[in-house]
Amino acid sequence: MSEIHKKHRHLIKEIIAGCEETTTGIIRLRAMEKGNALKYPMIAVNDNKTKHLLDNFYGTGQSTLDGILRATNILFAGKNLVVCGYGSCGKGVSLRAKGMGANVIVTEVNPFRALQAALDGFRVMQIKEAAKIGDIFITVTGNKNVIDIEHIKLMKDCAVLANSGHFDAEINVNELKKIAKSRRVRHFLDEYVLNGKKVYVCGEGRLVNLAAAEGHPSEVMSTSFCGQALACEYAVKNKGKLPIKVIQLPEEIDDHIARLQLEAMEIKIDTLTKEQKTYLESWQEGT
Repeated sequence: MSEIHKKHRHLIKEIIAGCEETTTGIIRLRAMEKGNALKYPMIAVNDNKTKHLLDNFYGTGQSTLDGILRATNILFAGKNLVVCGYGSCGKGVSLRAKGMGANVIVTEVNPFRALQAALDGFRVMQIKEAAKIGDIFITVTGNKNVIDIEHIKLMKDCAVLANSGHFDAEINVNELKKIAKSRRVRHFLDEYVLNGKKVYVCGEGRLVNLAAAEGHPSEVMSTSFCGQALACEYAVKNKGKLPIKVIQLPEEIDDHIARLQLEAMEIKIDTLTKEQKTYLESWQEGT
């Protein structure tokens, strides 16, 4: 997307629209829109309920822990597990780690998400405090240097670090390499010795569910890819009618994706009666 806008602008006139299904990608696109840099419509597939509330929550939640287990074979039960970021991915990771017996600690910069984490029963604190007591650290923020050298220096011996939210920028591995001795101790696991203390980084700080495991299960990816496909169809059907901004697919398309998945799972649901529809749409009856 950014490559086209920066280096291949001659292609723009032929492009009907694009679609993006990552949280970080949508953040970049909204920044482009705000800066008047966006040159064609972009459909925010990640904003589909059948994407961020399924793929991010269920997919990332499961595959992240899968990647860490394959890299380390560590026991989650009884460990202090620090989740940096409490968006859809962070919520999924936290819930599943809790289910495996970990003591989950959440760090956040967003006040509402921090409040959600606290009300969901997790401890919430600043990363500089969590760094002192955490055994396992998972970043799912979409930002850079979320775990920085100053935090790593505070960590306990043999702390495990993993990223599942973004590129290999969330954990400052580049700076860690400059000041620590490293060696590969297992497939997908590097040991760094810093001031006589060891820390372990999974998958070189890259997305651990892809670097050390197999990514999301196909069942959850099916709704994401369906969203991508239907976004392309929607763009073509509405060629020339869409505003040059980041847009969301109509709710009926999102619901259609959910219905298709329910059919595949052989699950039937109820439908509203005519009386119920009228009741919900009326202001004359009820309170």
